[in-house]
Amino acid sequence: MRYPKFLQPGGTIGLVAPSFGCSVDPYKSCLDAAEKRFEGMGYKLIEGPNCRKNEGIGISSTPENCGRELTEFYCSEDNDMLITCGGGELMCETLDYVDFEAVKAAKPKWYMGYSDNTNFTFLLNTICDTAAIYGPSIGAFGMEKLEPALLDAIDIFTGKKSEVSGYDRFEVESLKDEEHPFVGYNLTEKKELKLFMGEAEMNRLPEFSGIITGGCLDCLANLVGTKFDEVAAFNERYKDEGVIWFVEACDLNVMSIRRALWNLDRAGWFKYAKGFIVGRPAFAWKQEMMGLDQYNAVTGILGKYNVPIIMDADVGHLAPAMPIISGAHAHVVADDNIKLIYE
Repeated sequence: MRYPKFLQPGGTIGLVAPSFGCSVDPYKSCLDAAEKRFEGMGYKLIEGPNCRKNEGIGISSTPENCGRELTEFYCSEDNDMLITCGGGELMCETLDYVDFEAVKAAKPKWYMGYSDNTNFTFLLNTICDTAAIYGPSIGAFGMEKLEPALLDAIDIFTGKKSEVSGYDRFEVESLKDEEHPFVGYNLTEKKELKLFMGEAEMNRLPEFSGIITGGCLDCLANLVGTKFDEVAAFNERYKDEGVIWFVEACDLNVMSIRRALWNLDRAGWFKYAKGFIVGRPAFAWKQEMMGLDQYNAVTGILGKYNVPIIMDADVGHLAPAMPIISGAHAHVVADDNIKLIYE
């Protein structure tokens, strides 16, 4: 796995919009505030041509423009790392226009984003054998006071931290809107992990290690069987270490979560699974349908592997979320909290 260099003091952050751009508030104001914050920390920023556009369908511009911007900024020597402008809906359509051979040949650099950006963070791991960061988009850094999860993300891409832990509370409903673009997280809920060994619920899990990869389940299930699905080769490269899978769902209901996991499972993606980290589902939080909830939607498919399954983890759309170095060798400790130690 190619591991990028950490961002150095005075380095340059490139901003790209292969999914949504920051064309309207609160996203535009948050982008401005985030740029001001990073400039105040001594960094330089360069915006890609699509960062403030809203010309595409589910993405900032045309798939061709988005794929070109992503390729050129990743391969450019004018920036030291990339942070995405946001998530979105149809970043998958840009993939035909991303030059993955050029990305593989380029000097590796950190790319950070989540949600729809799974279409690049995950493929950097599986196609390009390059680590990425599943973490916040640039606008999150525009909030009035940075939350611990955002400070963790900065410490990860600058190399100041090699481990992160989960957080005490989380939000179900964000208070951010056009009138309140800089508000912090609405931490109304106490975080309580659900731990399983196979299908059996546990109070504590054995520690486990492996190469960690994954992302938003909405996107992962869409990649199965396409020409971008190189998971079989990835699995064989890392079969000795084994693979830790992290997944989280955005728009999927509990039935869709189960179907998506069934799809990945039957495609052989979990062949060398050492454990699973499952984030709080955004749409399906506390949902029940015909005897199915967010827990047995997962354990009913993954339980057969008889490996640790950590659920309701601080990953994904219900903030805060731990920054995950996707592609790293990770050691996982889980009891009443979760700790990821990157090695």
